[in-house]
Amino acid sequence: MFRVIASAWPLLLGCGMLMLGNGLQNSLLGIRASLEGFETTTTGIIMSGYYVGFLAGSTLTPKIVANVGHVRVFSALASLASAAVLLHAVFVNPYSWVAMRVVTGFCYAGIYVVAESWLNERATNETRGQLLSVYMVVLLGDLALGQLLLNLAPPDGFILFVVASVLISLAMVPIALTAGPAPAFQAPSRVSPWSLYKLSPLGLVGCCLVGMAHGTLFGMGAVYGDRVGMSLTGISLFMGIVTMGGVIFQWPIGRLSDRYDRRRVIIITAFLASGLAVATIAAHSFSLVLFLACTLVYGGMTLPLYSLCLAHTNDYLTPAQIVPASGTLVLMGGVGAIFGPPLAAQVMGFAGPEGFFMTLCVIHGVIGLFGLYRMTVRDSKPLDEQGPTLPMASGATAATTELSSQTMLDQASEAEEGGAPSEEDRASP
Repeated sequence: MFRVIASAWPLLLGCGMLMLGNGLQNSLLGIRASLEGFETTTTGIIMSGYYVGFLAGSTLTPKIVANVGHVRVFSALASLASAAVLLHAVFVNPYSWVAMRVVTGFCYAGIYVVAESWLNERATNETRGQLLSVYMVVLLGDLALGQLLLNLAPPDGFILFVVASVLISLAMVPIALTAGPAPAFQAPSRVSPWSLYKLSPLGLVGCCLVGMAHGTLFGMGAVYGDRVGMSLTGISLFMGIVTMGGVIFQWPIGRLSDRYDRRRVIIITAFLASGLAVATIAAHSFSLVLFLACTLVYGGMTLPLYSLCLAHTNDYLTPAQIVPASGTLVLMGGVGAIFGPPLAAQVMGFAGPEGFFMTLCVIHGVIGLFGLYRMTVRDSKPLDEQGPTLPMASGATAATTELSSQTMLDQASEAEEGGAPSEEDRASP
């Protein structure tokens, strides 16, 4: 593990700093939009702009890199992302903020594609799984820590925008100085959503709805906190702890899905997330500590769901289909994330701030109900035919899914060479 980290620490450090800036910026904009008197629906549209840009960046960056090159694309997107943060503080109106959010999402997606393709180049068959796990912990951990930076200065000024911009600029230093040639990168191939739906309906629908839930959570979470009267410290703790829940529960839930019927684990996890969303509404009336405890467990249930849906889909694919299918799942998750914040904003408009968790409750409930329906249509995959669950965030780019898919292919190849694991081996820790 130490050798893995040592070989990729500049990339991990740079990506971690990017997530610090991203986490700070997301929550800052939600709070600042409330302070500026923006309507909740308007704020939802603003926050969805990031996912529009991110989806476009994930799709177009590989083509731009092929024409211009990694270093130039990387430098241009980093400069543009840093400038876009500052322009939010200069032009405070919904129209410019929507435009800047689209630009920010596009730039972040492109930066991640370049950085993660470098990361993939550093991985070997022996270290790819460990590197992916470390990378996901870094991303989610720094996303959580970025929320705490909200306490550095008042949100109605410009200092926090400067901090986010500086973090983006500094993140470029270790990545840009990474030794070694630029990695070979090809635009990811995809299968059509309908073709993938016929192979794994729950996987496709689940990834889309999970993307919608996570887009709602990170796009409107700070808005919810401000609407219910939470302090700046309370909002930062709320957003940070819900993210840390995903870090804590990602591995144990993934292990459960490897040992038991994965579809049942998805259903149970989705229903638990749905119930915890309702419990969190009630907990806020009692104490902040109880509220944060509920959000911790809620984050632990919802954030691993994308990995579970991805693994469930891969269970029904041939090795040749895994990488193209992963690109389609990224696309569907991004589409879901675009519609999440505006949907939550509409519900909050007529149901009050509690509409935020009501929306999350319904989304997760639909995932669970659709899973139950699928159990009546098709039998579960035998345990010995299930592949491994690998950590994956719903905002993953094509480069990350390529890393994950290649890890699964490596493990499948090792299993074929060494023979299928016995039931006793599967049950052993």
